[in-house]
Amino acid sequence: MLRMMLRPRWVLALIAALGIAAAFALLAQWQVDRAVEQATVVERPTEDVRPFGDVVQPDGPTEQAATGQRVSVTGTIVPGDTVLVQGRLNDGVAGWWVVAHLEVTDAAPGGLPVALGWAADEETARAALAEVDRAAASGSEVEVVGRFLPSEAPMAPDEADDPQSMTTVAVAHLINVWADYDDRPVYFGYVTATEPMAGLEAIHSPPPLQEAELNWLNVFYAVEWVVFAGFAVFLWYRLVKDAVQREREEAELAAEAEAASATPADAARD
Repeated sequence: MLRMMLRPRWVLALIAALGIAAAFALLAQWQVDRAVEQATVVERPTEDVRPFGDVVQPDGPTEQAATGQRVSVTGTIVPGDTVLVQGRLNDGVAGWWVVAHLEVTDAAPGGLPVALGWAADEETARAALAEVDRAAASGSEVEVVGRFLPSEAPMAPDEADDPQSMTTVAVAHLINVWADYDDRPVYFGYVTATEPMAGLEAIHSPPPLQEAELNWLNVFYAVEWVVFAGFAVFLWYRLVKDAVQREREEAELAAEAEAASATPADAARD
């Protein structure tokens, strides 16, 4: 078959097939470029502060449109329910979050975790926790402006750690820690405060990345052109293979005919 491929006719056919495949490949590249150029960026006004009640409702999943949205929420902090969440990174440095239990009053009633700030050491974090509970004892309303994020998954602490320690802001865990919390509504997310409370540092909470949606029709066309390019080379190979097979069959038939014509002559000599 290799000798057949090296014949001038088939070499020229291969060059033509490769040229066609290259053209199809260029068309595929063009379609991919078009898909990228026409990609639609899904822009959400996450940096505009919106009323909390317009973004999310209690006892329901966090919608994609609400994730990362800056909100303003008012409520009362429940004293005694403030916790520390350890191992939280702030610009790459591990530390503690002070997370309070806010009962929302300016939207549908429900419990909402609010992260009030970050501390690099546990002593500072515990001092801030005590101050939150002391100030909350007055029962006055507070307004928190920050970024709303969906609840995280609970994680079991390491064997060497305090069994009550937390490393995630998991609403499913917090409602079991909050005192006397029954079947009241709860928001399955939390807010990271933009302005930290006194003694703490602001939590680094960047806006969510903007998503880009590709033009999938162009991507589909690009795949088609790649298939066509491969088919052009395959078609050349198939034609060569068929030609080789045809020559073999013709040679076998010629050999059989020659053998058949030689048999009567041999019999006459005998």
